[in-house]
Amino acid sequence: MPIHINLLAEMQAAEEMRRRDPVKRFLFVSISTVAIALMVGAWIIGKNRLALNRVTTVQTVYDAKTNAFQRARTQLQKVADAKLKVEALNRFQTFRFLQGNLMNALQQSTVDGVQLTRMRLEQNYETVGGGGKTPGKTTEHLVLHLWAKDFSANPGDQINKFKDVLARNPYFQDVLIKTNAITLPSPPSAPQTEAGRPYVTFALECRFADRPP
Repeated sequence: MPIHINLLAEMQAAEEMRRRDPVKRFLFVSISTVAIALMVGAWIIGKNRLALNRVTTVQTVYDAKTNAFQRARTQLQKVADAKLKVEALNRFQTFRFLQGNLMNALQQSTVDGVQLTRMRLEQNYETVGGGGKTPGKTTEHLVLHLWAKDFSANPGDQINKFKDVLARNPYFQDVLIKTNAITLPSPPSAPQTEAGRPYVTFALECRFADRPP
C-alpha cells in the first residue's frame, strides 16, 4: 500500500486557521454592513430629493392656481358691484322725481296777494344693509323749501290760506306725508315796503313721504 506524504499539510492547516479567524470574519461582516447601509442611505436620499422636487412642483402649481383664483374672485366682485350700481341707476331712472309735476302743482296752487319768489328741493338718499350680491334698501328723502311774499291788505293773513291751498292740491296730497306735511319753520318777517306796497316774507317747508329712488 503506497504511503502519501503531504508536504504542504502544515501550510494548508495554517491557511485554514487564518480563514477561520473570527476577527477577519467580523471585519468582513462590518464592512459589508457599512456598505449596505451606505447604499440604502444613498437610495433614501435620492428618493427624498425626488419627493421634494415633486412637492416643489405641486406647490408651484398650487400657488399659480391660488393667484388665479384670487384674481378671478376680485374680478367677480367688481362685476357684482357694477351690477348693483346698474340696478340702482335703473331704479333711480324708474322712480326718479319728476320736477315737471311739481312745477305744475305749484302753478295750480295760487293765492291772491301771495307771490312765490324762490324754491329749493332738498334730496337725500339713505341706504341701509346690503353687501356682496345683495343690494341695500335705499330711501329717498325730499323736502321742498318755498319762499314767498304776502302783499295782501293785511300782510301775513294769506299765509295760512296759501298753506291750505297747497295741502288740498291733489299732487301734494299724494306725495306729502300725512301729518304736518307743510310747516312754517320760522315766523314771517317784519312788514316791509316794495313800490309803496307793504308785504311780509315767509318760508314754508313741504315734507314728502319717503320712497325708493
